[in-house]
Amino acid sequence: MLQKIHIQNYAIIEEIEIHFSSKLNIITGETGAGKSIVVGALSLILGERADTSILLKNDKKCCIEGWFDVADNTAVQPFFQTQEFDYSNELVLRRKIATNGKSRAFINDTPATLQQLKQLASLLVDLHQQFDTLELGDTDFQRTVLDALANQTETIVAYQFIFKQWLQAKQNLAALQNQKASFTKEADYNQFLFDELSELNLQENELENLDLELKTLSNSEGIKGALNKVYHELKESEQPIVTALKQLSNQLHAFASYHAELPTIIARLQSNQIELQDIADEVERLNDHIIFDEKRIAIIDEKMAVGYKLLKKHGVQTTNELITIQHVLEQKLQAILNIDDAIAAKEKETAHLYNEALQKATSISVARQQQIKPFEEKVNGLLFQVGMPNARLKVELKETDLQLFGKDAIEFLFDANKSNKFEPIKKVASGGELSRLMLCIKSLVAERIDLPTMIFDEIDSGISGEAAKQVGSIMKGLAINRQIICITHQPQIAGKADAHFFVYKAMKGEAIQTNIKLLTQEERITAIAKMLSGEQPSAAAIESAKEMMN
Repeated sequence: MLQKIHIQNYAIIEEIEIHFSSKLNIITGETGAGKSIVVGALSLILGERADTSILLKNDKKCCIEGWFDVADNTAVQPFFQTQEFDYSNELVLRRKIATNGKSRAFINDTPATLQQLKQLASLLVDLHQQFDTLELGDTDFQRTVLDALANQTETIVAYQFIFKQWLQAKQNLAALQNQKASFTKEADYNQFLFDELSELNLQENELENLDLELKTLSNSEGIKGALNKVYHELKESEQPIVTALKQLSNQLHAFASYHAELPTIIARLQSNQIELQDIADEVERLNDHIIFDEKRIAIIDEKMAVGYKLLKKHGVQTTNELITIQHVLEQKLQAILNIDDAIAAKEKETAHLYNEALQKATSISVARQQQIKPFEEKVNGLLFQVGMPNARLKVELKETDLQLFGKDAIEFLFDANKSNKFEPIKKVASGGELSRLMLCIKSLVAERIDLPTMIFDEIDSGISGEAAKQVGSIMKGLAINRQIICITHQPQIAGKADAHFFVYKAMKGEAIQTNIKLLTQEERITAIAKMLSGEQPSAAAIESAKEMMN
């Protein structure tokens, strides 16, 4: 709630401070005394723009400060957390306008932007001024009112959880379908590429190994000739190298005991003899296995021709890279088969979530529908009481596709003149009508919606007598559980006040300035009596004032 406001150098206010009641605060005063100026000053700390024209004295800055008790306001603390402001149960909003027109805003002494100020102020104050469009014409507010009456908060939360799951499932399904379309578009070509590679049936490093084999086969005669020559020299010549090494070893062996180094030399000769014997055996084996095979050469040539063509086609260098491409193509082709199963499963999931969401949305819609007639009757009854006997409110509920709050498009329609021509509220209702309509509506949902401080600026336009009394009674009822601030010309409304403030003009030097005072009980009687019968109230007016205050 708004505890107090301090206004300095604003319009025709030099400096005033107002301490508000937590219940119904009434502000009265003569026309032109400056009642609405107080609301104008308040709007500055609610984030409205300002310029130097609001300065009373052009050489001094303007400063507006508002103190709020937010201990019971559950919506405020999350704002402080997200915006990283220091939180306390007493909140101070400050607005300063310099002599050059520059404006600065503060939240608990921390500099803030106007947007931040507006956002926070919306959680603190609900300001109703004449000719404002107000939130009454806002579809979100209209839905909130109907849902509050239908007591659908928990059902809506449950619905929104399923609705968001359904949206996500729809997105996932669309992604799978797009993926399938992409896969299908490329499927024939991928199948062709896969079949080419699969038919070749390449093994790891096969092309490289075939290349070596081909070189061997193509040079088999030369290789065999060289191998025969080596074998001949090692084992079959007139003086075979292996035999010669053995003889040399035997000659030295007879003298081995006579010289210390001879055994080492003998061992080396024997080792070389054994190594050359192994080489000769290996050469003989190789020679036996190298056979010129013209058919094999033809087979290799054919496979390598296809293999090199595919290497070039796919822009790679090795057999293993071709095998990798084959595996990737196989995975893509398999994915087409798998994606149909995935799509079928996701379609089933999406349909299930949709049906579940639709069921809950239908339940919400039924609950809303059930509230429309009694809501219309109550509002229209209250409109009659507050001096709008010809006014009618009509709630229109149209079915839509599923959206965040169900499947209903909700719109409040208004007929001010019993013409039976209902139009959207913001198109046909005047400022005063909007204010009283909003008062009627909020009085019905006040217990179910956490409303902030409500400020009504001249809600009594065009009413008097019993209608004004009813407006006052409604406000009094609202003020039981929340703070109401109302600027009024009607004594019937003023009589309901828990705190009655009187705005007046007074000369200070050569200038006229606005002042405000909290009236005592006796001063209230006099002020209300003057509102009834003029500056010199009669005894009857005094008695009527007393009755209005009871």
